Amino acid sequence: MSYAQSQHRFNADTYLVWEANQSERHEYFQGEVFAMAGGTQNHNTVALNAAVALRSHLKGTPCRVFMSDMRLQVVAVDAYFYPDVVVSCQPRAAADGQASSVNAPVLVVEVLSDSTATWDRGGKFAAYRQLPSLQEYVLIDPQAQTVELYRRNAAQRFELYAWDVRTNPGPCEFASVGMQWPLEAVFEGVVADQPADTARADAA
Repeated sequence: MSYAQSQHRFNADTYLVWEANQSERHEYFQGEVFAMAGGTQNHNTVALNAAVALRSHLKGTPCRVFMSDMRLQVVAVDAYFYPDVVVSCQPRAAADGQASSVNAPVLVVEVLSDSTATWDRGGKFAAYRQLPSLQEYVLIDPQAQTVELYRRNAAQRFELYAWDVRTNPGPCEFASVGMQWPLEAVFEGVVADQPADTARADAA
């Protein structure tokens, strides 16, 4: 997802009340809210691929898979985010069908775009690291066709594991949920960008 400019200042409680009456989604971070613009077809394709694969794999378990309409609360940094995909194995999250937020994910997936990649790798990842339940954070780049997975180790540090369709085609491993995921499935349906010369020729 890409972000519009910050528009208001709130506290968390007033943000939740205000957000409930908005036609668009907004993330909240330390008193500021940010309108979320729509993603590209490739972005949505990869997010859906992730959600479908995880949901199929976790069928019959207490874990639930949510897409980008479910908020993720990070109390430690006073924030609410809308991850592209989030997995929660918290009993309350699995039982409460009316909840609009989760706060104890084991796995968070963000699909990168030009407008959000720096924030997803930097400030947002720093916020997610404050979640004691989080075991893995995954960044998927549809354009480069790469997967970066950050896994919490025994020392509570996040270690990087990376896969690339050209040099390390996987499958990638989500240890937090015990899933192996082939890269061809990760990027199934993604339309490669055309070289500029080819695009101009097609338009002529």
